[in-house]
Amino acid sequence: MKKFLILFVAMTMVSAAALAVIAADNGPAEIKLPASMGEITFNHAAHQTRVADCQTCHHQGEGTACRSCHDVKPEAPDAKKAFHASCKGCHKEQNGPTKCKECHTGPKG
Repeated sequence: MKKFLILFVAMTMVSAAALAVIAADNGPAEIKLPASMGEITFNHAAHQTRVADCQTCHHQGEGTACRSCHDVKPEAPDAKKAFHASCKGCHKEQNGPTKCKECHTGPKG
């Protein structure tokens, strides 16, 4: 019984460490997005709990910043168009904020 308890504690500690490593690799909890209507504070951590697949937003691969293509590459839609189509569309489906000043709360950029 004592060996089982030691094994159980060891497995629990290894599992906890593995989960901590996985959780630490989810990017920043909050992202500031500059916008002419006002900066958007994007709660990345909250969205990770609501969106099952990272590919939904990170369609170029995890960890890829939106503006690495949008507003940079001519074949990519501009950031405003992409954000409004994707973010606002999802917000409508999920009853999230959809009015301008509900997201654009920071200083104008």
